[in-house]
Amino acid sequence: MSTPVADTVENATATPEREQPYGALGLKPDEYAKIREILGRRPTSGELAMYSVMWSEHCSYKSSKNYLRRFGQKVSDEMKTRLMVGMGQNAGVVDVGEGWAVTFKVESHNHPSYIEPFQGAATGVGGIVRDIISMGARPVAVMDQLRFGAIDHPDTARVVHGVVSGISFYGNCLGLPNIGGETVFDSVYQGNPLVNALAVGVMRHEDIKLANATGAGNKVVLFGARTGGDGIGGASILASDTFADGGPTKRPAVQVGDPFAEKVLIECCLELYAGELVEAIQDLGAAGISCATSELAANGGSGMRVDLENVLLRDPSLTPEEILMSESQERMMAIVAPEKLDAFLAVVGKWDVETSVLGEVTGDGRLQIFWHGEQIVDVDPSTVAVDGPVYDRPVAYPTWIDGLQADSAASLPRATDGDALRDQFLQLVASPNLADTSWITNQYDYYVLGNTALSFPDDAGMIRVDEESGLGFAIATDCNGRYCQLDPYAGAQLALAEAYRNVAVTGANPTAVTDCLNFGSPENPEVMWQFGQAVDGLSDACLELGVPVTGGNVSFYNQTGDQPIFPTPVVGVLGIVDDVARRIPSGWQDAGENIYLLGTTAEELDGSAWADTIHGHLGGRPPKVDLAAEKRLAGLIQAASQQGLISAAHDLSTGGLGQALAEATTRFGVGARVWLSEIVERDGVDVATALFSESTGRVIVSVPREEDVKFRGLCEGRNYPVIRIGVTDAAEGVESVLDIQGLFSVPVAEIRATSRATLPAAFGEIVDEVPTS
Repeated sequence: MSTPVADTVENATATPEREQPYGALGLKPDEYAKIREILGRRPTSGELAMYSVMWSEHCSYKSSKNYLRRFGQKVSDEMKTRLMVGMGQNAGVVDVGEGWAVTFKVESHNHPSYIEPFQGAATGVGGIVRDIISMGARPVAVMDQLRFGAIDHPDTARVVHGVVSGISFYGNCLGLPNIGGETVFDSVYQGNPLVNALAVGVMRHEDIKLANATGAGNKVVLFGARTGGDGIGGASILASDTFADGGPTKRPAVQVGDPFAEKVLIECCLELYAGELVEAIQDLGAAGISCATSELAANGGSGMRVDLENVLLRDPSLTPEEILMSESQERMMAIVAPEKLDAFLAVVGKWDVETSVLGEVTGDGRLQIFWHGEQIVDVDPSTVAVDGPVYDRPVAYPTWIDGLQADSAASLPRATDGDALRDQFLQLVASPNLADTSWITNQYDYYVLGNTALSFPDDAGMIRVDEESGLGFAIATDCNGRYCQLDPYAGAQLALAEAYRNVAVTGANPTAVTDCLNFGSPENPEVMWQFGQAVDGLSDACLELGVPVTGGNVSFYNQTGDQPIFPTPVVGVLGIVDDVARRIPSGWQDAGENIYLLGTTAEELDGSAWADTIHGHLGGRPPKVDLAAEKRLAGLIQAASQQGLISAAHDLSTGGLGQALAEATTRFGVGARVWLSEIVERDGVDVATALFSESTGRVIVSVPREEDVKFRGLCEGRNYPVIRIGVTDAAEGVESVLDIQGLFSVPVAEIRATSRATLPAAFGEIVDEVPTS
């Protein structure tokens, strides 16, 4: 087969008038003009390919960069205490003690997962896991945050089946436990589902790797899978464009993943790290070789010379431009000292990982790429990877938001009699966003590797880091898009507060944050207002809680036609637990324990699951968040955990107290007698509000009788509101029941059956649990 003819630098200089398809590559006319100005000539086709992917919204953050700086500006000494690597690298790194570090990050793979749900979701998992490997860590767990269209829409099943099987296939084949996440159904995500994936890895402090190419003469080595035609233009065209009503306007090929190749790559990389055989490393994700070469060179303040024909190809017909843009999976790029190259090649050879030496690091500050001896790229790598366009997009206060906020749920009719409340309680339990998610989670392996301490359906996932000491971490991710639609500033803070609380109720100490900010088109001024509000809300709240944002992802253009999704800033919180043996489960396990409600209940039904499920209503203002109270609550639970005072804890959020009681009883099948009278009297609310309000800063805990006095004393000493609302009740041989005294009772078996029926009715039978490895 003949070699594709390349557009050389010499040719570009000689033919300044040649028309180039910059628009088809996602570049605006002024951006193309800027590239010509930087180069002093027209770009070669290879340079145009590189700039188009690296200046895309997905890679360059050109609409969000000005806002994201606020995370770096709002930092206290407390936030720096455990932060080892912050924003700007492949993933953040946190010191968890005893010489151990944890790296974690969440990213989006939204648009590919609508077009090709299986491969889109699978390669989303593969990509985020490679970010973790490239920090020098062993990946130890994954999570996913999924948002689909209406559960009864004819297209939803296609996306759900594909996405869930893609995630489970890739994660299970890698042998990584999936320890948590969230699933939301809402018609606003119908044509634009969100598939966010989180991965977490563990390493010793001294093993941290950074993506900086330095040292003239060091070799540039590409290793892993061969480069193919899949994913070309994924970052610039697919992830940085809106969907028209019928789908995306352009359809590049979605990447194809091979988890077995990635599993080998993980072990190969860890052996390379152990032998100290790499100076720097970068995974090849969005923008492929364009990204890896330009970012490594720019981060290291160096130059690089690459011979592109040395790239091993799956498809020999690929042009140089396509090779530069390909987003083929399971590939890594390493910087290797010449004297270590043979040892490096011996390790990759042992693992049977294909490898090619592409070139070397230079000291001239230029990224130069050659194709069969002819120069096709000659750029300053910083202009590609760092100094892309930065936009101050027009911002406009939404015309519709005042009317939406004025339409409070306070005027909606509330049930007062027991039968109606029982019916509404069961309607909420069965609603798609509160129903049991075993249909999804049973397809995942939670316990592979043997270090999972908590997983579905507990409030957070927990992993043991060190077998000897029991040191571990917990992670939870949350976001309520309905709250964010009502008030994006408050909604982002509520997402953080809920994830923080979910980590706290396991007994862990919330320490650090990652985020995935999913929004509509940045070219819509109202969307940019929402985005700015959410970033301000999140950065202000992180400062108050003392938890740094370690890194994350922005995903724009999540809209169909003119209709953007709800603002969905997914927030992941990582917490440290000094001994996983002290973990607190989310459901009670023994009869005769006292049930306490921590926190107070207000009439906060706006944006609630009750307003949505019972009345089909969205309006008003979301619940108030008291971050100082959240911090005190987390400290209280941690102290109670260390003193062994509580045997279960469950946060109150979506669905309020009613949903928390449903989940706490069905967790282990232990019933409860609960009275609402003291909440009604102390907080001045009606019974429906006591059951369904979504006020924040609230947790239910079960306390063994012998610890009762100590527990109450702890709450008083820390000045946190506490009220006894019931007792756990599961007499031997008697069917367990949730009895809301004076109003209604429901057998726990009925709650479980009602909750478990919803997803199978839409998507088919629940599979048996994945056998643990």
